Amino acid sequence: MFTEYEIETLIENEVIQKATFELKKEFIKNEAPYLEITDQDFFSLIVMAPTVGVALANGSVSLWEEMALNKKARKLSKGGYFMKKDPVVFGLKYLIKQYDNWEGEFLKIIRLTMEQAFDVNSLEKDFDSNKTVTESEYRDEVLKAPYIFIRFLSSFFLDDDEDIISPRKISKVDFGRVQSIGEKLGLHKIPLFHYFCSTFIVK
Repeated sequence: MFTEYEIETLIENEVIQKATFELKKEFIKNEAPYLEITDQDFFSLIVMAPTVGVALANGSVSLWEEMALNKKARKLSKGGYFMKKDPVVFGLKYLIKQYDNWEGEFLKIIRLTMEQAFDVNSLEKDFDSNKTVTESEYRDEVLKAPYIFIRFLSSFFLDDDEDIISPRKISKVDFGRVQSIGEKLGLHKIPLFHYFCSTFIVK
């Protein structure tokens, strides 16, 4: 997953910073009037949107999922909030409650961030989505991909202790949400995203 410092570097981009600031104003005005959060921490909240979306795939967030989301939020927050209220964790409560209303806007910023961070179009290729890829071929594709793209994928869809190569179990409904979010972000046009999805073992 992303580190606090990677988040800080991404939001130094003026285009991303402006878009984040505008969305933060709208979100606070409409959903969270008592949320005090910096632009950087709000950007961290934006980056967590795909993870929140998967957690909400079955309609609610379990206690275990909430704990995992809060843990990830604390790692992305600027500075330490161990003994005081973490603004990203606080913001998560509003995002979870109104996720369906804000998913599109949050994912737009994420797509914009990817376009600013690397050449997304260069990864988009015509390919057979039904093709079976060996682990060796997948590893090779991971090595060829921009490092930042791998960071995006792992931050969105993996726990912080998982690597992008290893197989992992996932429920059918959660897997459907991963694919849905990937499509909304335009990742379905990228072969590596499909190869990544093939590492999930759907229960």
